[in-house]
Amino acid sequence: MENVIEVRNLVKKYKEIIAVDNLSFSVREGEILGLLGPNGSGKSTTINCILSLLKFQGGNIKIFGKEMTPNSYELKSKIGVVFQDVSIFDELTVYENIDYFCGLYVKNKETRKKYIEDALKLVGLEDFQKFYPKKLSGGLLRRLNIACGIAHKPKLIFLDEPTVAVDPQSRNNILDGIKQLRDMGATVVYTTHYMEEVEILCDRVIILDKGKIIAEGTTDELKQRASIEEKVTVEVNNLDVRELPKIKDLMNVLEVSYEDNLLLVTYKDGKNNLVNMITYLKSKGIDYQKIYSERPTLNDVFLELTGKELRD
Repeated sequence: MENVIEVRNLVKKYKEIIAVDNLSFSVREGEILGLLGPNGSGKSTTINCILSLLKFQGGNIKIFGKEMTPNSYELKSKIGVVFQDVSIFDELTVYENIDYFCGLYVKNKETRKKYIEDALKLVGLEDFQKFYPKKLSGGLLRRLNIACGIAHKPKLIFLDEPTVAVDPQSRNNILDGIKQLRDMGATVVYTTHYMEEVEILCDRVIILDKGKIIAEGTTDELKQRASIEEKVTVEVNNLDVRELPKIKDLMNVLEVSYEDNLLLVTYKDGKNNLVNMITYLKSKGIDYQKIYSERPTLNDVFLELTGKELRD
């Protein structure tokens, strides 16, 4: 597969602050790349540099094999961008909004009409064409925002937190639409704080922190980097907290916590942990409602790599 995006030794500074620190990576044709990181990690700055919305101090960026500059209008016509903040015109209907943004790139009216119909179908807004934005729910507005960004059928799409604050039905619709875009040949760069979306969507993941890549690979490859092997969760009411140090001393246990009637035990190794925990609870006469085991998630790996402290 060819590289649609090539970033080499990118450096972006804000006075003394290095926002992007000698960053290099590529995005392959036809893949959905998850670009992840805590707040302030350099995700948005990197994307804005790729789009030539920001000047940078060092490095080189190529899109479709050509150097990206503020005047690369031919390249920009092949790119769709959906930012986190909804950017539409309140005085235009759903159809008129999509028509306006599509018309920036597609001048032929018949072609544009077909593209708009395709975009409406993709995001499930066929029944809302004549609605004004103020009549739409938050989920519908998000879907309209996506339609405006992808109606001209771009080959490269940047999606920045497209499912923030939407209901589960709209989220499923948006995720299904992104898969369809990839299946139709688009390359997608996807940013989100919802790790379950990354596991569902992304072919490959890059995790940034402090402007550098700290991990890269498929979700399965990244999960293999977790220090924990297994998590056992026990639903138990009114557990005597004096039991926690005793559980911590059991074989292979890494950490123990108890909150809201949920006992969470993480293990360094994964053999027979669930059976051993059941045996322990029975031996102590501790009644529980539910117990289950799970492997490390991408969220576990993300927190392990970037830390649990709050970011601004």
